[in-house]
Amino acid sequence: MGHHQHTHTGPRQHAHAGHQHLHTDMDWAEMAAHLEAEAELFSPLYAQATAWLAARRPDPGLVVDAGSGPGVVTGVLADAFPRARIVAVDGSGPLLERARARAERGGLADRFSTLEAGLPDGLDGLEYPADLLWASRSLHHLGNQRAALAAFAARLAPGGTLAILEGGLPARFLPRDIGIGRPGLQERLDAAHSEWFTAMRAALPDAVEETEDWPGLLTAVGLRGATSRTFLLDIPAPVPEEARAFVVTMFGRLREAAAELLDASDLATLDRLLDPDDKAGLHHRPDVFVLTAHTLHVAQAQP
Repeated sequence: MGHHQHTHTGPRQHAHAGHQHLHTDMDWAEMAAHLEAEAELFSPLYAQATAWLAARRPDPGLVVDAGSGPGVVTGVLADAFPRARIVAVDGSGPLLERARARAERGGLADRFSTLEAGLPDGLDGLEYPADLLWASRSLHHLGNQRAALAAFAARLAPGGTLAILEGGLPARFLPRDIGIGRPGLQERLDAAHSEWFTAMRAALPDAVEETEDWPGLLTAVGLRGATSRTFLLDIPAPVPEEARAFVVTMFGRLREAAAELLDASDLATLDRLLDPDDKAGLHHRPDVFVLTAHTLHVAQAQP
């Protein structure tokens, strides 16, 4: 996995999916299995978003997934645009290896390729301009987001679409009162995460403070028709085991990230939630769910 605003599993996204930012020196290869599992869990949300995009831009020739990670969302894009050529762009070779293997298993190899390059400058390595350029929660890891958007826009074909997944709503996994500790734990975790995210952004190379008005920024870099649409992920209790495992991982990362930002009682509650032997913990609770929303911001290049 905009964060900010939403949960992450590392400084990618991202992630790409309910994705807590924790470390800026993450080993993406080691994170690959978790990133894949998270993105697969969030695939229904991505499928909604890409279906909406396909209705607006039905037949792009070239689709680029900028910051693709292990390629789960790239595959969703390929399903939504069955006649398009697909390019996954990422700075991690091991993640792109997973993306290639996934494309092979999905029967996409004949229209799928990868480009190992960082963002945004690595997009200059594309052989052709993009009819659709998708960036899922990768932009907020770049210090100068306006400059990055301008670079993305410069890689669009005439009339091409830029689609940026940033922001949305904080994820919820438990009721407000869980019967242990002080009610409202997740709201306090949100506040701690917001502090962490602000510090993460400020520490990025060439960091520039920017009002996160994504449609306004898309317009400012010369695109037209900017609009936004939010998509919901709703996995009600009782959740399947892969969703429970995701929630356990998320709370573990939150526990690590927020250790200095929460009081002793909340840390004790988190420790109980993460204890696999505690019947009030996440491994056993029947009331665990996954509910979140991600926002897609889109605009078009001049024809």
